[in-house]
Amino acid sequence: MIEHARPLIEVRDLVVNFPLPATGLFGGGRDAVQAVAGVSFSVRRGQTLGLVGESGCGKSTTGRAVLQLLRPSSGSVLFDGLPIHEWWVRRGGRWAWDARLHGLRQRMQMVFQDPFASLNPRMTVEAILSEPLRNFGVATGRDRRDRVQRLMETVGLDPRFIRRYPHEFSGGQRQRIGIARALALGPELLVADEPISALDVSIQAQVLNLLARLREELGLTMIFIAHDLAAVRHVSDRIAVMYLGRIVEEADAQTLIATPRHPYTQALISAVPLPDPARERARARIVLSGELPSPVHPPSGCPFHTRCPLREDRCTRDAPRLAEIIPGHAVACHLVERPGLPSSPVPQTT
Repeated sequence: MIEHARPLIEVRDLVVNFPLPATGLFGGGRDAVQAVAGVSFSVRRGQTLGLVGESGCGKSTTGRAVLQLLRPSSGSVLFDGLPIHEWWVRRGGRWAWDARLHGLRQRMQMVFQDPFASLNPRMTVEAILSEPLRNFGVATGRDRRDRVQRLMETVGLDPRFIRRYPHEFSGGQRQRIGIARALALGPELLVADEPISALDVSIQAQVLNLLARLREELGLTMIFIAHDLAAVRHVSDRIAVMYLGRIVEEADAQTLIATPRHPYTQALISAVPLPDPARERARARIVLSGELPSPVHPPSGCPFHTRCPLREDRCTRDAPRLAEIIPGHAVACHLVERPGLPSSPVPQTT
């Protein structure tokens, strides 16, 4: 655990598996995709934790499991000290939310990745933003419409457009509507699942600035998920780097960017372009060989050893644990213990 004050969100040894269809002549074999493999972190009130890593590393699954949109296979998720991972019941042979978990939905919400798919094309913006208010009995009549118009203003949209449908808005505007819907009930926790990846580059900065402003104005606690390290750095207080379902490094944003210690983090940072052409040409680029291993049959030992240019024999045998090397900076790598290993082999972004 990095933070010592009581967090709003506390995740311990989170595991999420997705069973695959039975294999073999008689259906005896049954593999599973290990999407999240023992993740632990905490997020204090008002803080933003960035989850970063390449596609398939388990970032989005982690975010959904934190909100209990997916039932964890094992591990614990505490929201404001409440063990919400236990609030599931079996109904008709399937798992469903306990009534307590449904009631907690007002306090934690999600912004989804694709604004084209997350908004109902048959509903007007007014209906989309009114739906959570109606479901929880928060407002009625004129008060509800006033709240919808204020939500539009909050995310920088003209409230006169509430009678329009999602297809009448641009991609960036649709994502603002998704953010407004997530804010409708006044949540304390907001999980933003790659909210800019489906947008044009020219619009991404606007959405990032909007999220940063809303966090300050509303006192939101956020988990910001992205594969773009530059975007994560822009909005996050702390950053956790994920690889193959595990957190391999976690630190405050400034420390992690300036002195990355895990070879995978160093490779990610070396891929971020620098605005200075001279520095960009002069710096060394770390190019990883090979492909991301299969989460169905992950490698033994350190999950990164199959692509690590600095691997040693013990990396193939023993899985390193995430441990603090200095207060507030944790790394899961055997090599940080080796004398002479550079803390940052490439020039960093400024």
